[in-house]
Amino acid sequence: MSAVADLALAFLSQHPTESGAVLEQLDPDEAAAALLPLDVQRGASVLTRMNVDAAARALRCMDESWARETLIAADFVQAARWLSQLDEAQSARLLAALPALSQRNIKEALEFPPGTAGRLMDPRVTIFREDTTVDEALLRIRKSKNRKITDVVLADDEGKLSGVVSLQSLVGAPDTAAMGSLADRDRPVVSPMASRDEIVDLLNRHALTSLPVVDLDGQIIGILPYDTLVRAAQYAATDDLQQMVGAGKDERALSKPLFTVKSRLPWLLINLVTGFTAASVVGLFDATIAQFTALAVLMPVVAGQAGNTGAQALAVTSRGLALREIRVGHWWRVCRKEALAAFVNGASVAVVTALCTALWSKSPGLALIIGVSMICSMVIAAIAGCSVPIVLTALKRDPATASSIILTTVTDVSGFFSFLGLATLLSRLLVGLR
Repeated sequence: MSAVADLALAFLSQHPTESGAVLEQLDPDEAAAALLPLDVQRGASVLTRMNVDAAARALRCMDESWARETLIAADFVQAARWLSQLDEAQSARLLAALPALSQRNIKEALEFPPGTAGRLMDPRVTIFREDTTVDEALLRIRKSKNRKITDVVLADDEGKLSGVVSLQSLVGAPDTAAMGSLADRDRPVVSPMASRDEIVDLLNRHALTSLPVVDLDGQIIGILPYDTLVRAAQYAATDDLQQMVGAGKDERALSKPLFTVKSRLPWLLINLVTGFTAASVVGLFDATIAQFTALAVLMPVVAGQAGNTGAQALAVTSRGLALREIRVGHWWRVCRKEALAAFVNGASVAVVTALCTALWSKSPGLALIIGVSMICSMVIAAIAGCSVPIVLTALKRDPATASSIILTTVTDVSGFFSFLGLATLLSRLLVGLR
């Protein structure tokens, strides 16, 4: 028996994908018992390769301390998907046992803006593989007494949606038929950030009994059942009436001017303060500028490149936050990537800028200074561009309104300071320049 146990342990450790497929067919308590001998990292690896529904059921049957360590070891987005499949009390209990940082990251991954598919969906979706037989599927559905099921979804080995099977087709099929042979491959899907209007549009164009919700990788994260689709249509109709009389908390294209003024004026005043801040940085080096007037000509070049670099990082990061590609917990990964890209781009631009400056000014020193300052300011701008919207999101502020104002200040200050600061420190290289 020991040899068999060792063989099973080796299989689970060395073949997590195949192991996940096998464990999905077992009862949850049996799957949990099979995973228990593994170390936490390997156990989390196997769970990740199981479909979300089966992994959550196995997690529910685990010892609470083992489940806690597994949630910590796993990616927090994956951990959030597992917890979303559990009952509210079970999910809250496991979440409360995690470290504060893990709790915050998982809660952010579980939250979606009001009125989106992510907020409306039921994350507890029953998922099957294509090679699951009808008999096996019906047996699992009978055990899911607390779920309303009209359609079941199929997923591949990576958890990506591969088809939908209606309950009517399932009941009428032979017991030995594979689920994949019954699948509807053309069922429309939505992203978790889809609005009610998009959901209602799909409902109007297709005879839907449910609507799967998938992330940008095509992985299933929930389902919109029929009653939710109907409620979304009803809400959209009443929401249109409210908009006609000017109701609503957020500014819209046709909001009243006074409302627009109240929402925008504070940020414009803040922008005025930040503008004076950038001007004060230039004032620190007025003596250097007076001595080398060519610096005044080139200042906008450095600040402009920094501003463009920051705007690029800001746009990509803001889009990632809006589409839920990234969360606040991904800050370091995004920052590292943007800084590296800015360094490479900055070095490339700096070479061209330095050559042009040398030809124009006949000063190798000025070419060196503007090249180095270009790299520094672009790296700083990229870090600021990805950090500002993430920080504002963490502070529950609207990044779309405030990010550009803060970023403009950072890029102007970093551009002016790096260029004029280097020129002051290396002024001996500018001898003869005017």
